[in-house]
Amino acid sequence: MNKMLHLVNKSSFERNALDSCLRLAKTGSSVLLIEDGVYAAMSKAVSAESVNKRMQDLNFFVLGPDITARGLEDTPLIPGIQVVDYAGFVDLVVEHDVTQSWL
Repeated sequence: MNKMLHLVNKSSFERNALDSCLRLAKTGSSVLLIEDGVYAAMSKAVSAESVNKRMQDLNFFVLGPDITARGLEDTPLIPGIQVVDYAGFVDLVVEHDVTQSWL
């Protein structure tokens, strides 16, 4: 089975990309929240319950520089989401066989 990395770059308010990703991602996959997708990593986000439901079978990451760019560095994240920098983003792409971008 291929290890898949799912990239979500849209806010849950703008598109349903995260919902689609969470519904279709297979156990063992990873989800990286980037650009406006970082809003979904916040503990009080509308999508927090959906993310928490998949926390047991998916690995969640969020791009730290995109959190900072949106002024969210002091906003609590959903427990279990790992913050990565750009080098960590590259590492995730290399570690996974397939990358799926949700638009």
